[in-house]
Amino acid sequence: MIPVNEPLLDGNEKKYVLECLETAWISSEGPMIKKFEDEFSRYIGTKHGIAVCNGTAALEVALFAAGIQENDEVILPSFTIISCALAILRLGAKPVLVDVEPDTWNMQVHAIESKITSKTKAIMPVHIYGHPVDMDPVLELARKHGLLVIEDAAEVHGAEYKGRKCGSMGHLSCFSFYANKIVTTGEGGMVLTDDDAMAARARSYRNLCFQEKERFCHEELGYNFRMTNIQAAIGVAQLEQIEKRIVFKRKMGQCYREALAKIPGIQTQVEKPWAKTVYWMYAIQLSPTLGQNARQVMQKLKEAGIATRPFFRGLHSQPALNRRGLFIGEKYPVTEQAYTYGFYLPSGMTLTESQVHIVCQNLEKILLNHG
Repeated sequence: MIPVNEPLLDGNEKKYVLECLETAWISSEGPMIKKFEDEFSRYIGTKHGIAVCNGTAALEVALFAAGIQENDEVILPSFTIISCALAILRLGAKPVLVDVEPDTWNMQVHAIESKITSKTKAIMPVHIYGHPVDMDPVLELARKHGLLVIEDAAEVHGAEYKGRKCGSMGHLSCFSFYANKIVTTGEGGMVLTDDDAMAARARSYRNLCFQEKERFCHEELGYNFRMTNIQAAIGVAQLEQIEKRIVFKRKMGQCYREALAKIPGIQTQVEKPWAKTVYWMYAIQLSPTLGQNARQVMQKLKEAGIATRPFFRGLHSQPALNRRGLFIGEKYPVTEQAYTYGFYLPSGMTLTESQVHIVCQNLEKILLNHG
């Protein structure tokens, strides 16, 4: 089986984890936490880093730090993981959706302004599959309407927009370090910001809103969203190799692009001239004219020993959200088409060039045999 992704731990991960064990710093109080926060925020280009237990927690912590509260509205794409909507809902706010572009699957920036109301407090651009959102128009809209920008940069470690690192442009940004990410801690996440007050609120919320003067007196309700020192140690080791990994990912993307160009009916994610994508996952979308949807082709690839993953199902069509009365009757055709015909191919750090060709040869065979 060619896996869709697997973590690569070939640096100082073991050395740094052993340091944690030998010194007994295994909790969230250990020195690796600050080291990882400082080094990752410096790499992205922000003043503060606040490490948390996962990417979903990072989204909620960032929203809390931004002051999002009950009945506020946050605009985001329908084509994203449910974590984005979940974090908004947990704070009593309302997610408001826009569709995505058909060539990058990133949010339609031109559709944002029509969704802004007196209750809108923030825009959440979600950088998809390693490719940046077109951020300048988002930032201009935010300035025009007095809104906050909270970047979901979970999938774009090291990606750039017009020379700026994704995660450095909003008021806050959120990263995930899940096992399939370019930098992984197994589970884990981080909130980044340049704002001192927002950073303080984020640190408080991830730590049960303890207070310095009277620790067990709580003025606000927070959660235990802390990262452990052992996780941070792995993250420090991973970050040491991030540039080498981005080079690998971009070479992988080029290899896939060249191989897939020979197969008719396959759309790949376009790299815009203002973007440096990192191909977190190599994503494709089938033409309906091929006569097969994503799940049919994915099943045949599985039978050939090739693992894949489906595209996101739109937030507007999630049963759990519809049962809450959200998005009833809303349609986002690009998102729906992408979900029906899109999936991503093996894209891990251990993938070889020969495996890329095996994947593409099997995909071509499946499509041609059906045709």
